[in-house]
Amino acid sequence: MISLKAAIAKPFAKHIYKKVQKWANNPVETQQRVFENLISDAAETAFGKDHDFVSINNHEDFVKRVPIRDYEALKPYVERVVAGEANVLWKGKPLYFAKTSGTTSGAKYIPLTAESMPNHIQAARNAILMYIHETGKTKFVDGKMIFLQGSPVLKDQNGVQLGRLSGIVAHYIPKYLQKNRLPSWETNCIDDWETKVDAIVEETLPENMTVISGIPSWVQMYFEKLQKRTGKKVGDIFKNFNLFIFGGVNYEPYRAKFENLIGRKVDSIELYPASEGFFAYQDKQNEKGMLLLLNSGMFYEFIKAEEFFNENPKRLTIKDVEVDVNYVMIISSNAGLWAYNLGDTIQFTSTKPYRVIVSGRIKHFISAFGEHVIGKEVEQAMQEATLNSNIRVSEFTVAPQINPTEGLPYHEWFIEFENEPEDLSALAKKLDASLQKQNTYYFDLIQGKVLQPLKITKVKKNGFQDYMKSVGKLGGQNKIPRLSNDRKIVEGFSH
Repeated sequence: MISLKAAIAKPFAKHIYKKVQKWANNPVETQQRVFENLISDAAETAFGKDHDFVSINNHEDFVKRVPIRDYEALKPYVERVVAGEANVLWKGKPLYFAKTSGTTSGAKYIPLTAESMPNHIQAARNAILMYIHETGKTKFVDGKMIFLQGSPVLKDQNGVQLGRLSGIVAHYIPKYLQKNRLPSWETNCIDDWETKVDAIVEETLPENMTVISGIPSWVQMYFEKLQKRTGKKVGDIFKNFNLFIFGGVNYEPYRAKFENLIGRKVDSIELYPASEGFFAYQDKQNEKGMLLLLNSGMFYEFIKAEEFFNENPKRLTIKDVEVDVNYVMIISSNAGLWAYNLGDTIQFTSTKPYRVIVSGRIKHFISAFGEHVIGKEVEQAMQEATLNSNIRVSEFTVAPQINPTEGLPYHEWFIEFENEPEDLSALAKKLDASLQKQNTYYFDLIQGKVLQPLKITKVKKNGFQDYMKSVGKLGGQNKIPRLSNDRKIVEGFSH
């Protein structure tokens, strides 16, 4: 018997699909319209006046007047907004500040405005509706859904509510989903991550869970606790669990581990949300990449990653990009961020429509020896090296070893295994071969005897979790960088 909710879902999904196709098929015009609206809406703000928005007529004018800034460079303006001043970066005052733990700049306060907030909510909803439209599956809407997220408790900051983005979003769950949603408000408010996950296990065990959502590394912790508690696979505990929604990190390194924990394959939808905006979601189950949202109050610019640190790198718009090139993504938005460097690097997998994958962070790469190795490359190497094997990896990160006690420098891979390989050196060889194949600089350094092939260091069980706990970053949106250009992170491990 099909429920009313499931019956309504399909026509609504079709309606949304048509709306999405409309802008996706007119990408350049859509972005031009967004650009013009942003400039005219913010012309009378302090930032708009400082950068002469009234005389900006096109992208060239914008490039001349508005330099690229990261959070640190935008901070003087943000601090005025935090102090309670209106009309600084965007008209009026923001509704919220999303507080994030910046990897480089301590706590960041990202404004969320009356204009930008709906985009976060609609994008998450539309991702599910696009999935319904494509697959015709609606049964899951009647079960319980969980979203592992930050606490919804908000503080007042000079008349503006302050909290974690995922906690703020919790206040916007539509009425028709409230009854289906777990964990309970009380559990969601627990600050300590491990205590919270234990409480979530208790709450969800007796329920008909159909959708589970969150950052893979933290969902993994939840799954492991479920399994420990019951001795069963997650898919046996929750017979109707068939949809996993995730974002924040590449799922591929976790896929084999998850399928083992669940005991079967489940459909998944990938999202690309951040406090600064909701940028993309997977719109097709069998296409690589996520649909870049061009109609969400967000104007995008792209800079080739290899040119990013040049004096005056070329700022491209959507019409100029190519597939398989590593770009730094720059955004201007109706939250009042202007030519803002998120720090993410992306690659286009398609330009009809525009689909992207997140390839890494502009700061998270290894180039200690000029090799320019990025996150996507180490993740792909791990995927290829463990394919069709019983090796399962919980977590890993890569750091350069510049001063080894003997021999040439090398890349050191710190890996926490769920299921160890019988032959560690064989895995190292496979990883190294894959990396050489993907990255010509790395290949040249190995062949030229500047580097020796990579080495693996095993990290003890829960070593990554313990490290995150020790630096106060266990849970929520925090994640381990896949690689770094120094050894700061790996010095925190006890092997």
